[in-house]
Amino acid sequence: MTVPLAHQPAPETQKSALAFARGIIGRVSRTFAIGISVLPGDLQRAVLVGYLLCRIADTIEDDGTATAARRQELLAKFLACFDDRANAEAFATDVADIAADENYLELLRGTKTVFALLDTLPPASAAIVEKWTREMTSGMSEFVGRYPEGIRIQTMPEYRRYCYYVAGTVGHLLTDLWFATSKRVGKREYDRLLVNCEAFGEALQTINILKDIAWDIEHENAAFVPEDLFREHGSSHKMLLDGTLRPANRAALVDLVALARDDLRAALAYINDIPKFALQIRLFCLLPVLFAVATLREIEKSSAMLQSGGGVKITRGEVRSLIFAGSLSTISNTWTRWLVSKTSRSRFKLGPAKP
Repeated sequence: MTVPLAHQPAPETQKSALAFARGIIGRVSRTFAIGISVLPGDLQRAVLVGYLLCRIADTIEDDGTATAARRQELLAKFLACFDDRANAEAFATDVADIAADENYLELLRGTKTVFALLDTLPPASAAIVEKWTREMTSGMSEFVGRYPEGIRIQTMPEYRRYCYYVAGTVGHLLTDLWFATSKRVGKREYDRLLVNCEAFGEALQTINILKDIAWDIEHENAAFVPEDLFREHGSSHKMLLDGTLRPANRAALVDLVALARDDLRAALAYINDIPKFALQIRLFCLLPVLFAVATLREIEKSSAMLQSGGGVKITRGEVRSLIFAGSLSTISNTWTRWLVSKTSRSRFKLGPAKP
């Protein structure tokens, strides 16, 4: 429900809501905080609000200590906040039993503030954010209910459906915002972007799933890599951290790695379909793809994500280098393709290597 202009929050409330959102984003996602900071004005606020709302839903879904029924109840209460802002006022109390990192808990407690910021957006942008956040949250609730003992994805088709809900929807949300807010993204460009917008979001999701296999099963009681892939190699979700089966479990990831590569190629095509002079939008999209490409490169060489407490990360130095190089390459499709290719083959560094 988009709030009429006459009922928007008071200016001081708008100012404090924006300050809260800008302060919390870097603590719940450093990657997207970097990208969001390059976007202009109303578009930045819309993407910021959209990301935080999606993160609220995701935090509820990820609580492996709460029952499925409780998480579905809270996801429904979250959706009710769109219908009546009084529900957003009460939400901090509703989610008091959720177990999560303190930064995520602070975001949950600030739900009413995020909705206050949503109410400051232009009506078209607010409607887009609401539409796709609702779609994502409904899908999350479906999967939470499907696996009351903890999400255990069984097949690749089911995996693709899950990734659509939690990430493909984000691709749609962003693409709709580009069209609604940027003069450089017209109907022709929008139609082209729709072709690969789901793959753009889903590529990033698959990389996150691959790098965090151990974290997901140990901290969130969730296994997203399809069980069928493990069974083909004589393993299962129950044995995915079994050291004696590590070679088999590593082999089970081959199909998902291939899917990630395909989706990253589509994500690059998505970026290249964004008009060249929509530089801020292109850079926003390019940075997480570069980080994902670098992370996939490390995943292909590692088994750390299949060890208790393990995971895969790229270095802060490479992150800084990719931010700098990405900023320089944004205007040219040839340069962005070269940078992605270079990053996929080796660590991207600027200047002489340190001894």
